[in-house]
Amino acid sequence: MMRPISPFWALDWWLTWWDTWGGEPYVSLLRDSSAASALARLHATAFARPWDAHEFERMLCERSTEAHALWRAGAIQGFILSRRVADEAEILTVVLAPSARGAGLSHKLVRDHLGHLSVSGVRSVHLEVDEGNAAALKLYARHGFKQVGERTGYYARADGSRATAFTMTATLS
Repeated sequence: MMRPISPFWALDWWLTWWDTWGGEPYVSLLRDSSAASALARLHATAFARPWDAHEFERMLCERSTEAHALWRAGAIQGFILSRRVADEAEILTVVLAPSARGAGLSHKLVRDHLGHLSVSGVRSVHLEVDEGNAAALKLYARHGFKQVGERTGYYARADGSRATAFTMTATLS
């Protein structure tokens, strides 16, 4: 998949060259909705009720949405979406391709995203996570998130049961 053309074409060209010739995976802003289908496909690998391309397209067009993608070999291997209001943000979703999981790339993606939010004036970030998602709970704790509440029966599981969502918050410096 080709990277969307942007006003930062020189940087995009350099990153594409680096990526193609064996460079490390990197994180960059998603600047438009052209990646909506790729995001929907990735999201479907991780959630019982995935969002469709139209939902991603709508979110990416909203001014309040902050989005970053993890790129490798010219393709999106993961992404994170947040919605921002004043000096707060809520992480809406974080997804890595199955082939990219377990290599520490989620840490890179979340770290870069939180850094961008902090520079943009965000002081606190909220999220919710399935109580059974041990990897995500460990990732969020690593980035300073603390559990502040829970929502019993919030998530639908593939088997029809319901899971509790933990609500978490982190303060950015």
